[in-house]
Amino acid sequence: MIYISEEESAALVTHDLAFEAAQAALVAATSPQGRVFPAILGRAREVSNTFSIKSGSSDDLTGVKIGSFWSGNPARGLPRHNSTIVLLDQQTGRLGAVIEAGKVNAYRTAAADAVAADLLARRNAKVLTIFGAGNQASFEVTALARIRPIETVLVVARPSPRRDAFVNRIGERGLEAHAVSVEEAVRAADIVVTATPSREPLFDAAWVKPGTHVVSMGSDAAGKHELPSDLLSKASLFCDLLSQSVQIGEFQHLRDAIDAGLLAVTPIGDVIEKRAPGRRFEDEITVFDSSGISLQDLYMADALIRAKLRR
Repeated sequence: MIYISEEESAALVTHDLAFEAAQAALVAATSPQGRVFPAILGRAREVSNTFSIKSGSSDDLTGVKIGSFWSGNPARGLPRHNSTIVLLDQQTGRLGAVIEAGKVNAYRTAAADAVAADLLARRNAKVLTIFGAGNQASFEVTALARIRPIETVLVVARPSPRRDAFVNRIGERGLEAHAVSVEEAVRAADIVVTATPSREPLFDAAWVKPGTHVVSMGSDAAGKHELPSDLLSKASLFCDLLSQSVQIGEFQHLRDAIDAGLLAVTPIGDVIEKRAPGRRFEDEITVFDSSGISLQDLYMADALIRAKLRR
């Protein structure tokens, strides 16, 4: 059995590795061999401590990812978010690998959003608006700035030392960064990323200008809701996996319309494989629902194992 600790996986992971793994996983999700099973969401003794179990398989990989959110961890000097990936031996079902992947998980999520943005965002996108200033937000900025010529980052978050520190860190990377109002941020954006636990829409659809690409990555459980429904009715819609998106992703709020055939949603894997178009014209508004699928975790684990063996 292969074991990779949190410290080792954090040292091995890169944005290049994550991008390639996420791309392969999103393609696998649309293939006959790719299987993603319903996510299981649970709580520990303290109701603020939650976990999820995501499982799946492909021709070469079978396993699960256990993600946890322990609200009191910062007081212990630990991150709130943790992740463990377990790969099973395809022949015997015994443990093949155990990988601690807390930091890796942030790379993995941002990479999927970058893969989609590379197909859906305008080539000259320069202004990125991000809702949230938590752990994930920094990875989203870095991943998207690798594939588009981002110059300005507009941050929407409650006033706090953490928000101000986040804005300063972005500025230290050579990007212009400002904390601004919701309306100002959305009206100016070429790309909008929502990385929040919100249960109600974060902005007005009328503020989204033609040609904007929008990513919802915070909606990953029943009841979460980041985007205005009237935006989705006039945008071209994409997702990582439709069956999961309509259960726990942003498109859960459109399930009836999607089931009735009134709205079409394209899996991004079909765009990668050129079975479906991505962005078709400059003024098109595109939306990617990034609910986070188990295959991303399995392919990340496989990429980390190969990187470890190369070392």
